[in-house]
Amino acid sequence: MTENFLLVYQSLPYLLKGSIITLKLIGGALALGLIIGIPMAIGQVYGNKYVANLISFYVWFFRGLPVLVLLFLFYFGLFLFLGFNLTALTAAILVLGFRSAAYQSQIFRGSIQSVGEGQMMAARSLGMTKFKAIWCIILPQALRISIPGWSNEYSIILKDSAVTYAIGLMEIITRGNFIATRTYQPLPIFLTCAAIFLILTYGGVKLLNILEKKVKIPGYGSYSNSGKEY
Repeated sequence: MTENFLLVYQSLPYLLKGSIITLKLIGGALALGLIIGIPMAIGQVYGNKYVANLISFYVWFFRGLPVLVLLFLFYFGLFLFLGFNLTALTAAILVLGFRSAAYQSQIFRGSIQSVGEGQMMAARSLGMTKFKAIWCIILPQALRISIPGWSNEYSIILKDSAVTYAIGLMEIITRGNFIATRTYQPLPIFLTCAAIFLILTYGGVKLLNILEKKVKIPGYGSYSNSGKEY
């Protein structure tokens, strides 16, 4: 037992360096998914049928393939075919970001549709262009409403990040496996990895919950039978 604690203590700094890489991956993928997902959601709601169909195909493709298949397809296939010599971290951010965009677009699409057409009609009746109405009226509300779904996306990307060990990214699991294969003590090492993932999940979701409460829109919360918001 003492040997296990000593092994964990000695390995923790090395594993925590992997958690920094994992956080970089999560932050990059979430940001890329946000940048791509918002225009896709707008296109699905307000675009013509050709734009909507193209976006639907994108969503179908990236939601239909496992993360590992997408990593292999892009890192060992498409990126090399196109002449891009990317690092494992950059490739993982792009692949998880492209995949996250498919999921985030549906989160934002639902949030945009929940705002209601009446506000768009009111904005247009005041002389706003469609783009200005979306940018100034619809999106500020939709983004706030989408935070719970976005929080869930954070947890999904965090768990998907473990698969990137397959392309050699030195994140938490890769480092844990490196230690385990050399010490022949997999249980304490992978228990430590699991604890790090749980802490990252709890911490990220907690921060997003705080953000949700700060920017929530009155009238869009969930209510109990007593009428109190929870």
